[in-house]
Amino acid sequence: MSVAYVVLIAAAVLTLAPILLSLMTSFKSPHQFAVEPALNPPSPWTLENFGALFSGQTADFGHAMLVTASVVVVVLVGQIVFSIMAAFVFARLEFPGRDMLFWAYVGTLMIPPVVTVVPLYLMLSGAGLRDTFWGLVLPYMFGSPYAIFLLREYFRGVPQELVDAARIDGAGTWTVLTRIIVPLSRPIIATLTVITVVTHWNNFLWPLIITTSPSLRMITTATASLQSQYNGNWTLVTAATTLAIIPLMAVFVVFNKQIVASIQITGFR
Repeated sequence: MSVAYVVLIAAAVLTLAPILLSLMTSFKSPHQFAVEPALNPPSPWTLENFGALFSGQTADFGHAMLVTASVVVVVLVGQIVFSIMAAFVFARLEFPGRDMLFWAYVGTLMIPPVVTVVPLYLMLSGAGLRDTFWGLVLPYMFGSPYAIFLLREYFRGVPQELVDAARIDGAGTWTVLTRIIVPLSRPIIATLTVITVVTHWNNFLWPLIITTSPSLRMITTATASLQSQYNGNWTLVTAATTLAIIPLMAVFVVFNKQIVASIQITGFR
């Protein structure tokens, strides 16, 4: 076995071990977790922790999952639509100051997101959107520097001959975008979809600041409330984190081939 495989196996163990430990703990009773070593398997296996999350004994975790899914879907649609249009403009349309505007916008990636939290909060509070669903999603709906940069570089790789041929056939700008650029860019759009879903499914700071109502709790804030409300009952907390991981794993499975294709097409190794 080569050194590379040893390193990869070690990295896989380090990555998967906490997830497997959390999964095992979620199927244990609080008593077993308290009296037995953490690495012991569940004996017997129990679903009482998962049942407690949806039985009304705790915060409504099922509602938190629904809120999180709604936020992610709205943000994802906005991110994809507006990022595609902006990236196409920066990649294919010529206008004065285009490159300077693009790099100035991308340069905002160097600003830590936490720096913008207070201005965003003041803006949305002033607009009456604090503790509302739209207050959760509006700051992230209209594209992001990273998404636009990612798509723009991919769009620039689409052969210009295809675009010129479409222009000769009478295709307008919108037709070029929807009939040529977007279909050829499905792998990178799938990659952006995964990145967006994971980022906003795990978003914690902004939901914690902009919302106070239990009806607007997302998975991250609901899990945090379990840690404080049920301090010491780690079997319940790990059951919540296990449920939070499952949708993300499903997203990776669905888009796995497209992500690999985007890496192959861009030549990244």
